[in-house]
Amino acid sequence: MTTPPLLLLELLADRTLNPKAIALHFSPCEDRQLIPLINDETFTTLTQVFSCHIPADRSEVLAPETLSALQEAGCSTITGEEIHKANGIERPSLPENINWLSGQWYMATPAKPPVNQTASRSLELKLLQLVANDAETREIEEVFRRDPVLAYHLLRLVNSLGSGTNRNVSSFSQAILILGRQQLKRWLNLMLFAANRNDHRSAMLMARVAVRARSMELLAAANGFDTATCEKAFMVGMFSLLGVLFGLPLEKVLAPLNLNDTLSAAVLKNSGEIGHLKQIVETAERLDHKALYPLIEQVTGLSVDGFNRITLEAHSWMHGIINGKQESADA
Repeated sequence: MTTPPLLLLELLADRTLNPKAIALHFSPCEDRQLIPLINDETFTTLTQVFSCHIPADRSEVLAPETLSALQEAGCSTITGEEIHKANGIERPSLPENINWLSGQWYMATPAKPPVNQTASRSLELKLLQLVANDAETREIEEVFRRDPVLAYHLLRLVNSLGSGTNRNVSSFSQAILILGRQQLKRWLNLMLFAANRNDHRSAMLMARVAVRARSMELLAAANGFDTATCEKAFMVGMFSLLGVLFGLPLEKVLAPLNLNDTLSAAVLKNSGEIGHLKQIVETAERLDHKALYPLIEQVTGLSVDGFNRITLEAHSWMHGIINGKQESADA
């Protein structure tokens, strides 16, 4: 029996440092097995909203049928010289003849922000603490009154949900009434990654956390976990990147949130069943096919094809979030 191929996606930024393209990475297996997935609506939908590219060194060894299916779906071959890679903390600058940016530059710890940004970050940390600890609505509203940019991003995200009402959400109290506290926690935390207007990493970091959180939620559902556990998996995915967002040790960011031991261990140590899902997603982010196979095998009810489809769905969901077009995200 042949090993099924893995499809891993690498987000690429354009010259404005926004996620606009995807590089497709395939494990070195019998890639013809990917053709049903490539022909599926989930894949073709993604190629319609992202510029999708096949690294030249991989396209050269793909089966002709697989390469043809990818090209018909809208994918094109790209050489390493057409992508600029950056990993440093400084703002990346692309050479004139290159349109796409790869690397981990948006995951690097930022330099110490100026005083005005420090004040804004303090408000965001305060908001995170209040939401995590189920503070009263009036306390949370006070934070939004002190930073209109936070309020703007909250309402933009909440209004993108398609909540079934005929009116837009125009106040925080209304958002709580319509969505309920549990869903609001999700969107408030996600909104923090979009609200740092002076951080050149924001767009790509928002995309990364959205894919990570949604992937973990879908993996939890595939494992047969109940709705509450799937929601916890989503939150662990978001919490795990808060240290990167704020440029602080993750333990310090999480300390005032009073997470229970299970969630804290999952975030910090990849412990437990949810921690294992986080390990799967982080391994996929590193494009480490070899290490990913045994991790997938340990998840009950999850096949390689199922993982590939979760990857595609999570990236499509992310595109909806960052473009304000996402509907309900129930797993």
